[in-house]
Amino acid sequence: MTEPLLSVRGLTKRFATGGGWFARPREMTAVNKVDLTLERGEVVGIVGESGCGKSTLARLIMRLIEATEGEVALDGISLNNLNRRDLQAARQRMAMVFQDPYSSLDPRFTIAQSIAEPFVVQSRPVSRDDIATILESVSLPASSAERYPHQLSGGQRQRVGIARALALKPDLIILDEPTASLDVSVQTQIVELLASLRDRLGLTYLFISHDLGLVRYFCDRIIVMYLGSVVEVLPDTRTAPRHPYTRALMDSSFVPDPACRKTIVPLSGEIPSPFNLPSGCAFSARCSRATDACRSEPPRLEQHDGHAVACIHPL
Repeated sequence: MTEPLLSVRGLTKRFATGGGWFARPREMTAVNKVDLTLERGEVVGIVGESGCGKSTLARLIMRLIEATEGEVALDGISLNNLNRRDLQAARQRMAMVFQDPYSSLDPRFTIAQSIAEPFVVQSRPVSRDDIATILESVSLPASSAERYPHQLSGGQRQRVGIARALALKPDLIILDEPTASLDVSVQTQIVELLASLRDRLGLTYLFISHDLGLVRYFCDRIIVMYLGSVVEVLPDTRTAPRHPYTRALMDSSFVPDPACRKTIVPLSGEIPSPFNLPSGCAFSARCSRATDACRSEPPRLEQHDGHAVACIHPL
C-alpha cells in the first residue's frame, strides 16, 4: 500500500498571549489535534466559518509557523525533524497561493523578480525564457514580466501568485481562499485555470474556501472544521452531512434556482472561546441534539466507508 502524498497527524497550534499588570498569560488553541491525508492528484476542500483555523492549518503544513504538537509527513517522510537542507529540499515539493494577491507580492519587485524568488531561495538558476514559460502557463503574456503588481488587475495578480507557486514544479499546492477577493467572473477563470493545471501537471490541491458551492464543484472530498478541530470528512461532494454543524453550514448555501427554496434554522448559543475550550464537544453549546455525554467527553472522529464524523449523536 502506497503512502499518501501528505499525511497530518495530531497537528495542534496554541498561541500564547502576553499578560499585563493585572492579567495572566493565556494560550489560545487555533488548531486542535487535526488528522488528514491527501492522495496524489486529489483536490481536498477545507470549509468552516471564519476563525476556525483553516489558514493556520495551511501555514502549519507549510511550516511557515511551527506546530505545538503533531506531525506533517510528505510521502511518509516526517518534516518535523528535518535539518535545514533537507527541509529546503522538501519545500520544493510544496507551494502556497495566498488569499490576497496584492499583499502576497512585494510591490518593489517586478513580476519577473517575484517569480524568480523561489529559484533564488533554492539557489537554482532561472532565465528570462523560464519566466516567460511560467507566465504563459497561467495565460499571462511574457511582457507582464517587467511590470509591477500595482500595474496588474486583481485576477492578473492572482495568476502571478499561481505562477510563483508553480515555479519549482511542486507536487502539492495549498490554495488559501484564492478567489475570495476577486469578481465572480474572474473567480470562474481562476478555477478553470486551476483545474486545467491539475489535469496537465498532475497536481494535488488543498483548497480552503468559504464558498461552499465552489468547493462542491471543484473538490473531490470536503473537510469541515469547527473551532480548530475536524468535525466531519465527506468522501465526495454528494454525500449527505451527518454532523449537525455541517448540516447547518450546508443549509446556509443557497442554490441559484427560484424553485429551490430553503428554510434555515438559525443556530442558537455562542461559539466557545478558543482560550477556554469546553471539555466535551465544542459544538454542544449550539447543538439541539446535545446531551450530557456530549458536554463531558470530546467525540472521536469515527470513520466508516471513507465518511468520518466526530459526533456522539450523528444525523
